[in-house]
Amino acid sequence: MSAGDSTRELAGRTLIMSGGSRGIGLAIAVRAAAAGANITLIAKTDAPHPKLPGTVHTAAAEIEAAGGAVLPVVGDIRDDATVAAAVEQTVRRFGGIDIVINNASAIDTAPADELPMKRYDLMQDINCRGTYLLSSLAIPALRESAQAGRNPHILTMSPPLNLDPRWAGACLGYTIAKYGMSLTTLGLAEELRADGIGVNSLWPRTTIGTAAIRNRPGGAERVATSRTPEICADAAYLVVTSKAADTTGNFFLDEDVLTAHGATDLDRYRVTPGDGPLTPDMFL
Repeated sequence: MSAGDSTRELAGRTLIMSGGSRGIGLAIAVRAAAAGANITLIAKTDAPHPKLPGTVHTAAAEIEAAGGAVLPVVGDIRDDATVAAAVEQTVRRFGGIDIVINNASAIDTAPADELPMKRYDLMQDINCRGTYLLSSLAIPALRESAQAGRNPHILTMSPPLNLDPRWAGACLGYTIAKYGMSLTTLGLAEELRADGIGVNSLWPRTTIGTAAIRNRPGGAERVATSRTPEICADAAYLVVTSKAADTTGNFFLDEDVLTAHGATDLDRYRVTPGDGPLTPDMFL
């Protein structure tokens, strides 16, 4: 179930993703490209970030190298016109849309009395509103995909809805933004059930060793007890290749998806080999 597998199960199908210049999103896009998918990336990173590697252009090169056709769109997921244009360009370039991946996300875990409203608004606009916007604009194309028997899916990188007050009490602004993404999954799964469109969320059980984590205080230690983005990529691939009509309204954890499909060696996803404890991700 790695990106090097020879299967081309997504050949001729088209995936549109928010974000994806690096980290989990890029790993998912590369995995889908290796399976033959066309990929549209909507990302702001036209130029290199001073602390984070990767732009939409370097991501596009990796996707092409993996075997997929790619349409890089430099733009802000918060901008209605940009997202609408990206959807239109994708349909025009590739003939439709079969998979939507809501990956773009902003994070600030500051407590309520320290979180600036500008950061609060950023998280709401990217995480929750961006997920709603891209998903809703893609619905007509996804319905056409369903009618053509092309197994359409929306997959959002957001956690299970958990009303334990621990998370809201620890980082209320971020929790609201991420749970907003998950509520979008819950609602769209029901709204689109009769259309045969699978709508699900996916979340890692452990922290994922990305550059974003590495650059935070204590990041090196956290990365050492994390898994690689490829575990999310392999899990996402299994979700979006499942039968959409039977796979909807779920809040999947990456390792549960893999083990349900027969995976027995999850140690290969560890950043640092060994048998020490891994760090659980948030919201679990």
